[in-house]
Amino acid sequence: MAELKRTPLADRHRALGARMVPFAGWEMPVQYEGIKAEHLAVREKAGLFDVSHMGELYVTGASALAAVDRLVTNDVTKLPVGQAIYTCCCNAEGGILDDLIVYHLQEGRVLIVCNAGNREKIAAHFAKNLEGVTFEDASDATSLIALQGPASLEIIRAAGAPELLDLPAFGTAEATLFGHRIRAARTGYTGEDGFEIFVANEGAVAVWDGLLEVGQPHGLVPAGLGARDTLRLEAALRLYGNDIDESTNPFEAGLGWTVKLDAGDFIGKDALARIKAEGPTRKLVGIEMIGKGIARHGYPVLSGGEPVGQVTSGSPCPTLEKNLGLAYVPASLARVGERVDIQIRDKAIEARIVKIPFYKRSR
Repeated sequence: MAELKRTPLADRHRALGARMVPFAGWEMPVQYEGIKAEHLAVREKAGLFDVSHMGELYVTGASALAAVDRLVTNDVTKLPVGQAIYTCCCNAEGGILDDLIVYHLQEGRVLIVCNAGNREKIAAHFAKNLEGVTFEDASDATSLIALQGPASLEIIRAAGAPELLDLPAFGTAEATLFGHRIRAARTGYTGEDGFEIFVANEGAVAVWDGLLEVGQPHGLVPAGLGARDTLRLEAALRLYGNDIDESTNPFEAGLGWTVKLDAGDFIGKDALARIKAEGPTRKLVGIEMIGKGIARHGYPVLSGGEPVGQVTSGSPCPTLEKNLGLAYVPASLARVGERVDIQIRDKAIEARIVKIPFYKRSR
């Protein structure tokens, strides 16, 4: 743990009894009370996550939107002020460098949030390829706290931030919480309603403690990365390094909707146009275990007794009480209802391909 980075909330996690683990170069809480309890709390009420390991990159200048647009697959040129968009950032071959959220903060100022393990790679990629704008990596000075779950709106109301109550999905605005200026966005990684709150490091403890205090009557609990992973899996949200990486492209990963080939030019556009025209040779699908066993990352997918693909994510899913996973299989097998086997050690355990997302919240 000595070489790992620590977020400004690390001491709070220890005081709350969190089990700390290494993750993407950081010492992070994997669970407090337990993964299942925290998972169900987020689905039914609310959970509070420290995700300060994520990267925050700012692009400033009159042409900020256009400059960022050249580096991402989605069309950000028409993104209104106060709105964000999910996108991929690809290399020239169409491989996914990272999946990002791009926020249009104000005219001439854009925020990009990237995954912790990709921060240095994405910062270098942006710094190299941006033109006519100012680039700043503010990750080390920024904490990020995610309030997730159906009670999130009432907790924000109790925290005294009325300007955040009417934010639409992927909307963003500034507010004051517990004496500190923050930026909040109606975003998250759990499949639930919620807010992600950006605050300077010096305000992180006050915001964390304040939200836990006002949220307690609403069932708010601290939640770790273990529950965050099972929650995102139920919602079939891709995890970089597991479900997507530079060897995968958006079309095979089911993220083709983020690729706007009819908009402006961007890195990887030509390669992705070819991939779309030819059709992906494999696809990411949902897996539901029929036999007894858990489909874990790296397990082979079998068809007719032969390996045809690989599990990328898998876990017991508390909301649905099923063992579920994501896997790449040949496009010819990527049909809902198709029977496959998952090789777990030396046994072939029966499974089937099912529709994703596995879970979708009622609105």
